Amino acid sequence: MALEPVSVGVHDGPNPELADMRRRLRVAAVLSLPLVVLAMVPALAVGAWVPWVELALSTPVVWWAGWPFFARGARSVASRHLNMFTLVSLGVGAAWFYSVVAVLAPGIFPAIMRDDGGRVGVYFEAAAVIITLVLLGQVLELRARDQTSGAIRALLDLSPATAHRINPDGEEEEVPSADLQVGDHCRVRPGEKIPADGIVVDGHAYVDESMITGEPVPVDKNPGDRVIGGTITSDGSLVIEATGLGADSTLARIVDLVSQAQRSQAPIQGLVDKISAVFVPVVIGIALITFAVWATVGPQPRLPFAIVATVSVLIIACPCALGLATPMSIMVGVGRGARDGVLVKNADALERLQKIDTLVVDKTGTLTQGHPSLVDQKVVAGHHAEIVLAMAAAVESGSEHPLARAIVDAARERDVTVPTATAFTAHPGGGVEALVDGHQVMVGSPAFLTTQHADTTPLTDDIDAFRRQGATAVIVSVDGQPASILAIADPLKPTTAQAIDDLRHRGMRIVMLTGDNATTAHAIADELHIDEVIADVLPDQKHGHVQRFQEQGHTVAMAGDGVNDAPALAGADVGVAMGTGTDVAIESADVTLLGGDLAALVKARDLSVDTMRNIKQNLLFAFIYNVIGIPIAAGVLYPAFGWLLSPMIAAAAMALSSVSVITNSLRLRRHH
Repeated sequence: MALEPVSVGVHDGPNPELADMRRRLRVAAVLSLPLVVLAMVPALAVGAWVPWVELALSTPVVWWAGWPFFARGARSVASRHLNMFTLVSLGVGAAWFYSVVAVLAPGIFPAIMRDDGGRVGVYFEAAAVIITLVLLGQVLELRARDQTSGAIRALLDLSPATAHRINPDGEEEEVPSADLQVGDHCRVRPGEKIPADGIVVDGHAYVDESMITGEPVPVDKNPGDRVIGGTITSDGSLVIEATGLGADSTLARIVDLVSQAQRSQAPIQGLVDKISAVFVPVVIGIALITFAVWATVGPQPRLPFAIVATVSVLIIACPCALGLATPMSIMVGVGRGARDGVLVKNADALERLQKIDTLVVDKTGTLTQGHPSLVDQKVVAGHHAEIVLAMAAAVESGSEHPLARAIVDAARERDVTVPTATAFTAHPGGGVEALVDGHQVMVGSPAFLTTQHADTTPLTDDIDAFRRQGATAVIVSVDGQPASILAIADPLKPTTAQAIDDLRHRGMRIVMLTGDNATTAHAIADELHIDEVIADVLPDQKHGHVQRFQEQGHTVAMAGDGVNDAPALAGADVGVAMGTGTDVAIESADVTLLGGDLAALVKARDLSVDTMRNIKQNLLFAFIYNVIGIPIAAGVLYPAFGWLLSPMIAAAAMALSSVSVITNSLRLRRHH
């Protein structure tokens, strides 16, 4: 309910501010209840002792339970940044001090204001109930913020308490996860949580990463793959080398970034702050005019009427709904994004994302899986596919080249027995040859095989067909004669085609910006129906292409995963990094897709649209509430209907307006 954002961090225990407000609310509610009963049942409010009881009951409510509001109100006056607490302090203070004077010195009031017993009417119950209702609003707001942050804080609890560390002598010991060091090897068995970020060094398993990425399908992990601490092995076992612990872990970074984003301000909040800065002084001016009018031309007794109307204006105009409209939506929206595998670093990016009309995407690792694999194989008559593949894997087994790894991985996945190769000879940029089971086996590009006097002419049609499909053709020859063509490609991610289609339907023009050759790039672009292809782009040219689109008047998002994408990510209106990419790319981006695929960008776009719509709904409600509420509180209905709003009803309306904004903001959590 505050105009200034309440700082909500990621803490280990209960929110201390929420606990304090709950304690104050309980005391205020208990003491206010008899005050309300005395005010509502006149038969009980007889005797000279009643005002003194009301004074005794209301004083701790106003000056202990409500003290934080008076302190914030005083600070707002001192800093000249008036806010809702300025109005609460003035309204409650006026009602309480007027009532104290009425109890201690009733004789100073005109006779018309005193009853037959010489007593003057008091408003202790109004002051106490207003404090109670404001406290209720604060508790509801802090609870909503706490619940939104709670899902993020729960991520910290995903890490297991212990780990199975493998010592240098090969012995396993169970140690607290907190004792692990970078470089330690740990064994993770089926169903166990991975104790730290790391690299798989041995084993094979499917890992459930849904709590991080939002994707329900377990991910296949093999040696060399990265794993995230806190995720769960659902099948198989792994040995990992720890690379990220404590504050350097993925979970800790996610929690920290989400916490920062939830406290950040969207550009639209600047407009709200400007309105609020003018709104509070205007309300104080309206309250003074209200007092003057009622005290001058109002019915007798004029002073009590003037005080009631003035306090009602000050209370009902508390800009709680206005102050909550933007930060509550941003907080809930960022929390929903984290749940769906979309990490938004700041509210500014969340607002800009809905305006994107051009999406520039890198190919490798963004549209594709980022690691080549064998997608097809053609064999020459007289040869067997698995035997030729086994020979090729034997020749390539000692190479770290991506194409070589694709051949070796394909042999392993097909459970092919790979023989031993000897007499290796590498031909940089062309291929490699070796002896396998007494046969001279060569693996390399068509051009390389031609230089080695292998006749590849009969294979030309198949080679061209593979290239048109975006694949690289690798020739395997046995004893100088071509035996097979291996088509190696970087496959598209399973969700890419649907994601591109969904983004185009949301009004985005898709541009592929890649360093790959034009043939491969156009083959993939045609399959995905991408609007424009810019191929053969050097790393330092990507940023320039993004700038060119911006200069043409487009609002540009750039999606990439590599170090070479970092300048373009930083220069785009919204930089989008794949969570499976490099740390440099992730640091340069405004939005990180934790699952590493563009399907999450569709969710991010929808989240931006939903959040901004929610903010506008909140602001519209706050505007309507104040346009209607302030005149009624000032007494415009009194001449026609004889009805004047009491301060208690004004406080209830103010609290209800805040609850309405909070409830509307929380609807974002349920949207899919």
